[in-house]
Amino acid sequence: MPLETERMILRSFKKSDAKALYEYAKDDRIGPIAGWPPHQSEVESLEIIQTVFAAREVYAITLKDDLAKGQDHVIGMVGLLIGEDSNFAIAKDEAELAYWIGVPYWGKGLVLEASKAVIKHAFNHLGMRALWCGFYENNAQSFRAQEKCGFKIIRTEENQYNQFMDEYRKEHISFLSKETWRGSR
Repeated sequence: MPLETERMILRSFKKSDAKALYEYAKDDRIGPIAGWPPHQSEVESLEIIQTVFAAREVYAITLKDDLAKGQDHVIGMVGLLIGEDSNFAIAKDEAELAYWIGVPYWGKGLVLEASKAVIKHAFNHLGMRALWCGFYENNAQSFRAQEKCGFKIIRTEENQYNQFMDEYRKEHISFLSKETWRGSR
């Protein structure tokens, strides 16, 4: 089920998105700060679409302005990793919020807008009681987005192993309960 915001349509990924996904995901300013290596080819991007991004609540970020011009162009991803699909040990009625967006779209509030739509969907339609999110030490942009969505840091993991980058990092874990979210609206 697609989600709609003022400026975006959040929809399921399609195989035909591989070229656009690779265009942004190959940029080494995106993946490494989020904890994954830059994509090396369109074939790898297609594989990510067919595996990682095939999850039920993972959405391709597309702009309404592009769609109005007949261009269905993916510029990023936002989604929920529910229960055991999360990178955290969480309950089945909790989810991890994940997101990233192409560098040309940084600083425009698009991740915040997309995240807020997914958070609303999680609490109002999926019955989630809490959401989790994380960011690595040097990713201040991600921290600001989480903070603006109402997440609060609840702990820091000093030597968190990242299997995708094969290294240890400091990761801050943030949390947003349904009650806190409702109270802030």
